[in-house]
Amino acid sequence: MSAPATTSTPIATVPAATSSPNRLPGVVWLLGSVTFLMSTTELIVAGLLPNVAQALSITQAQAGLLITVFAAGMTLGAPIMSIATLRLPRRATLVSALLVFAAAHVVVALSTDFTVVLLSRFVAAVCTGTFWAIGSVVAAAAAGPRASARAMGIMVGGVTLANILGVPLGTAGGQLLGWQGPFWVLAGLSAAAALLLAVKLPTSGAAVATSLRREVASLRSGRLWVVYLTTALLQGSFIASYSYISPLLTERAGIAPSVVPLVMLGYGAGALLGTVVGARLGDTRPFVVLTPAGALIALTSAGIVIWGGIAPVVIGLFVLLGAFGLSVAAIVVNEAVRSVGDANTLAVALSTSSFNIGIAAASWLGGATLASGLGTQGPPLVGAIAAAAAVLTAIAVTRMRRAA
Repeated sequence: MSAPATTSTPIATVPAATSSPNRLPGVVWLLGSVTFLMSTTELIVAGLLPNVAQALSITQAQAGLLITVFAAGMTLGAPIMSIATLRLPRRATLVSALLVFAAAHVVVALSTDFTVVLLSRFVAAVCTGTFWAIGSVVAAAAAGPRASARAMGIMVGGVTLANILGVPLGTAGGQLLGWQGPFWVLAGLSAAAALLLAVKLPTSGAAVATSLRREVASLRSGRLWVVYLTTALLQGSFIASYSYISPLLTERAGIAPSVVPLVMLGYGAGALLGTVVGARLGDTRPFVVLTPAGALIALTSAGIVIWGGIAPVVIGLFVLLGAFGLSVAAIVVNEAVRSVGDANTLAVALSTSSFNIGIAAASWLGGATLASGLGTQGPPLVGAIAAAAAVLTAIAVTRMRRAA
């Protein structure tokens, strides 16, 4: 399906790869490595909730707001900054976003005030949303239409790698060295990545040959908004449980805090498998994955509600949750790109916002239910309901795609 006429002017900073249909350009891998750092930051709090709550003298439900506010910052930052930076050089924008991201982490690491930490997380999130909005467009255009889902798979692969390595290692490091330790490490790595981007990203095609009118016009697609809704529901469906994985494992299943990073490694291994499968099928048979994944997330979340007190069972369910949840990420981003064409920064930015609307809503509702009479059964119940709703919207996306 060709891009709408309103977005036919390309904005990528790198040309699409033409040498080999099986080889992605290096810039895609570079951008994916940065998403690893940013995704580690977004999710690192999940494994350190008790530590953060104790250090800042707040409840674990309040500590969960550090995930919620990050998601809210990405939700607002992605579309707003995609428009604000519409005609700025791509390389300079990406590098600047990463440097401010690093500085925000320094503030978090130095502060013991909950409000300051919240505000700093919000700033870091806006920078993350900016990077995702612009970096996704660059990656999709660099890969070309035949490999755009694979390129999105590499971007999402950064999220997967964060689940496999970043978050578990950060959790273990935070338990040993204090919760601020991982933020110092992320600040240093982000600053180094900014320097690498400044050197490696090409400067050609820096200006964007588009307009706000063209960007907004592409949002008239009804199918696009159903894709956004599906994205938010699917993302929230597994994040509801994962945001509170530490209390779910330690308080209900009786698992030692030192084992939590190992369970998160298992979750990340499942996420890796899901990402690979989703990215491979995303260009050819996306709906073979999309609707069934929603149903499987619903069943897995329901299993955590029912059997969350049995340690071996809940560990296995979290591994499955990672696999089913991450299998759809590349697909829904690619469906948004296909709906409007890879030239539209705002549409891709709103796709990023959709992910984070799901994260913000699910982490907030999960925290609210955790503090209610439902206790540790609350977050996975929220996830099961969201996943069931996502099945219905995924069916609608399938029908609209076939009718187009």
